[in-house]
Amino acid sequence: MNARILIIDDSGFARRSLRQVLEGAGHTVEEAKDGHEALERYFLAKPDLVLLDMVMEGMNGMEVLTKLRELDKEARVIVATADIQASTKAEAQAGGARGFITKPFDREQVLKAVSTVLTGGMTWN
Repeated sequence: MNARILIIDDSGFARRSLRQVLEGAGHTVEEAKDGHEALERYFLAKPDLVLLDMVMEGMNGMEVLTKLRELDKEARVIVATADIQASTKAEAQAGGARGFITKPFDREQVLKAVSTVLTGGMTWN
């Protein structure tokens, strides 16, 4: 299933890494470098899936997740972060995220999580 995916991360390197993996699998990718840009792009692009970093300047990932879910209860979000604390994972899950992947990104882990969430599942590795 080819999807429109929005990557939200303040790291250009992380966005490029994910873009390469996702476009290589046939997906269309949009990018946002912060929370405010992310909310705007979400409603302009209407992506099928969001990959969201937790640690960003200004609006952090949990704030973005909360706003996305308030505005679109069906928003499918995978948290993509270097923060591997159990409390972060639990907070993301409670906030409505459908999956969790960690940096540095593993191509197979990313594609498996994307596929699982796009087909209605959840992934909490």
